[in-house]
Amino acid sequence: MSNDFSLSSFPQLETERLFLRETTLHDAEAIFAVLSDPGVTKFHDLETFTSITEAIALIERRAKRFERGDGIRWGIARKQDNVLIGSCGFTWNPQEHAAEVGYELASTFWRQGIMSEAVSTILQFGFKKMGLRFVVAQVMLDNIASKKLLEKLGFHSQGVLKQYGFFKGQFHDLEQFVLHK
Repeated sequence: MSNDFSLSSFPQLETERLFLRETTLHDAEAIFAVLSDPGVTKFHDLETFTSITEAIALIERRAKRFERGDGIRWGIARKQDNVLIGSCGFTWNPQEHAAEVGYELASTFWRQGIMSEAVSTILQFGFKKMGLRFVVAQVMLDNIASKKLLEKLGFHSQGVLKQYGFFKGQFHDLEQFVLHK
């Protein structure tokens, strides 16, 4: 188990229907398509994208975060065409041997089990390959679909953190969920 959570190379994962892979600048248009949808960004700590340059900047930030060993974000691509339809990943907490999970998916693919398939795969990677003891998720209270996903994956609510998150110009109450190894 790595103390700093650095990986020598970006791990490519595969599920029945999906490739979980590193995003590149070639994926900028697909990422823009996902994050320019206000329905997708409604509960996200990102503003809705209005320019392809925002997608390019996001790809670069995620690559730097991986290089520093701070986290990892897989692009979710359908096997049939390898086009990105979302992402999921971790921000590491090395002192606790833990991570926070985050994800988003293009709205045309909601309610098809795709995010459950992707996140369960990265959770297995986190627990088995990275030696995580637990994973947390913080969800806005109105994000019912995300709460249901986390519960389906075995997460348990730890309660509401009042005014804990600050994004989109205001503070938000967040419900914290945890999954132990």
